[in-house]
Amino acid sequence: MRPLFITSIFFTALFLITGSSVERLRPADRKATRETVNLFRALYRLQQRGVMYGHQDDLMYGYTWWYEKGRSDTRDFTGDYPAVAGFELGHLELGDERSIDSVLFDHIAEQIKEHYRRGGVITISWHAKNPLTIQDPASASRRQGGTAWDVSSKEVVSSILPGGRNHELFNTWLERLASFFMKLKDDDGTPIPFIFRPYHEHSGSFFWWGTGLCSDEEYSALWRYTVSFLRDKKKIHNILYAYNTDRVTSLEQYMKGYPGDDVIDMLSLDMYDRGPQFGPELDNALGFVTSEAARRKKLSALSETGPRRGMTDWWSSVLMPVLTKYNVSYVLTWRHPYSRRFATSIKGPFPEDFLNFFKWQKSLFLSDIKDENIYGKKKR
Repeated sequence: MRPLFITSIFFTALFLITGSSVERLRPADRKATRETVNLFRALYRLQQRGVMYGHQDDLMYGYTWWYEKGRSDTRDFTGDYPAVAGFELGHLELGDERSIDSVLFDHIAEQIKEHYRRGGVITISWHAKNPLTIQDPASASRRQGGTAWDVSSKEVVSSILPGGRNHELFNTWLERLASFFMKLKDDDGTPIPFIFRPYHEHSGSFFWWGTGLCSDEEYSALWRYTVSFLRDKKKIHNILYAYNTDRVTSLEQYMKGYPGDDVIDMLSLDMYDRGPQFGPELDNALGFVTSEAARRKKLSALSETGPRRGMTDWWSSVLMPVLTKYNVSYVLTWRHPYSRRFATSIKGPFPEDFLNFFKWQKSLFLSDIKDENIYGKKKR
């Protein structure tokens, strides 16, 4: 029997997000497809029940293998797929065939469709190139020249907003993004719903859209323009949009640059364990993020996290005690980069302690959510 979580009970009682009240919730996009509305509501229900596990690029490659259909490091280790599959679209904006992680975009589209067929959740990130410095030949000589991590200019965001010198280039990039999104359809031609998390970790200063590299107003305008382009101009209505920051210590810091409830469906947070204070820091951050998400009737997620190097019991001793307290839609760990050298050196794709998380009553993997029919698909 699943234990009762006091925080979850309090949340449910306070916000009355049960039964018929969930059915009144809607995504920010008032023209969202039926399947997208169903996904939004299902994620709301599921985060009352537990926390889904997600893994970036889990279906594309692992430490010791490269694109084998049906394979997954999570499944290899636990016998089950992650409930949430993460995908990355960096370099799509350039018109390339392969992503920033060298994965064919055709293969990404295939696996998005496959995970949708399985009844899983899809989330997409976008480490877009720097649209200003990529055009500068001198940037090629710098280690991060022209990449998403190129923070050599504070004029990047202003240059791509309407009236900026790179606005038309940015429109071309968004056209390519939209073209890919519009190809994501099931066998009946129904658009596949997914979570889109662009311009992530903006409270940090390590991406060209980060704090100190653009104003809060510019960041908000970038978000709003992107959503308007995809939703209003391209008529794409199968996206749930996730707002995201890196580690923060207050709600005020978290909400700096927030683009508005009319374009956001999820409040998410990325925090990696970098020291002994991680547990209390995560506890504090998830406290105000989940509370604010509930107040605004948005979803919440720990959209990226990972253990401290050398810890063998991180899942059970650090992460699980914090997640127990909060209603979080999912927790996602980052990719397992493929390398030939791992074929002989790695003992397994996850530490043994990950099995404690897998067996935890609050963790949800694909088999735990399959019966939820999260997209409201009609049975054949």
